[in-house]
Amino acid sequence: MEGSVHDTALPGSEEAALATRAAWLYHAGGFTQSEVAERLGIAAAKAHRLIARATRAGLVRVFVEGPIGGCIALEDALSARHALTICRVVPALGERGLPLRALGTAAASFLREALERGAHRVIGLGHGRTLAAAVDFLPPTPAPQVRLVSLLGGLPRRIRTGPFDVIHRVAEKTGSDAYLLPVPMFADSEADAAVLRRQRGVAETLALAAEASLVLAGIGPIAEAAFLPMAGMVTQDEVRALRDAGAAGEMLGRYFAADGSPIATDLHDRLIALPPRQGGGVVAVAGGTEKIDAIRAVLASRVLAGLITDEPTARRLLDPPDMPREMRERD
Repeated sequence: MEGSVHDTALPGSEEAALATRAAWLYHAGGFTQSEVAERLGIAAAKAHRLIARATRAGLVRVFVEGPIGGCIALEDALSARHALTICRVVPALGERGLPLRALGTAAASFLREALERGAHRVIGLGHGRTLAAAVDFLPPTPAPQVRLVSLLGGLPRRIRTGPFDVIHRVAEKTGSDAYLLPVPMFADSEADAAVLRRQRGVAETLALAAEASLVLAGIGPIAEAAFLPMAGMVTQDEVRALRDAGAAGEMLGRYFAADGSPIATDLHDRLIALPPRQGGGVVAVAGGTEKIDAIRAVLASRVLAGLITDEPTARRLLDPPDMPREMRERD
C-alpha cells in the first residue's frame, strides 16, 4: 500500500498547511497520531482533527496494490457470463443497507484512473445515491480537457441535495466543463417531452451525451423506497404499475424485465434522457441485497460494458454453476 498527500484542496491558510503536514506524517511517514502531535507541537486531539480534515478534503489518496484473490475470481466469472469488458468487485465493509462506502470508494478509484489516463474526451454521468457516494471519495483530479455531460433530466419534483448534484461536484473536483439537461427527468406527456427535447440547449446536450465513450450510471430496484420515487420523479402508482408489468430494474430512467427486455410503459415515452446503447461504454455502479434482481435485469439487457459491485452482491449474482469453485467452497 502506498499513500500520497496533495496540498491542493485547502490552499491559503496556515491551518490548511498544518492539516496537510499532519496527514503526510501520519499516512506517508508512518507516525502515530501522538507522534504527529509531538512533532508539530500541538495537542493530540488537534492532530486527530487535522488528519480527519485532510482526509475529508480529499488531500489524502491511498492506493492498495496487489490482487484480492476471491474478488478477482468473481470478476472473471461475472465478466465471462455477461460479456463485460470491465468488472470490479470489492470486499464488503460490513455496512447496513446499501454498501455506499465500499461502492463509492471503488467507483471513485475507477473514475480517477480514467481521468488521469485521459482516455475519454466526454464522460456521461447519471445520478443517484451510489454515484453521489463516489463523488464523496473522489480526490481533486484536474482534468480540464474532459467534458462532463448529464445523461438525463435532473430537475426533481422534490428537492434533495446530494444525488442530483453529482455532475456539479465532479466538475468542481476536476475543473472540467459540465453540461446539464435543465429539464425534468419525465415530462408530463409524450407531446411535452417532444417539445422539450427540441429545445436548443436540450438537443445540444443530448447530442454531446451521445459522444460519451464512458458512462457511469446507477441501478435502481422497483420499490416504493427506491431513489426515483423517493425524489418524486415517479409516483407510487407508477411504481406499482411497473411492478405489475414485470419490471425488475431501472437504469438511466429505463425499466427492464428480468430477462433484460424493456418494459412497455409510457414513462419511456415521457423520458428526457439518452437511451443506453450496447457498446456504449456504460459502467454501472450498484450493489446491495435490495438491488440483486435489478442488477440481474440490467445485466441481462446486455447494455452494460462494465459493473462495479461488492463481494456479497457478486456472489448472489452468480448461479452456483457459474461461481468459481473456491467461492462455492467458502460458502
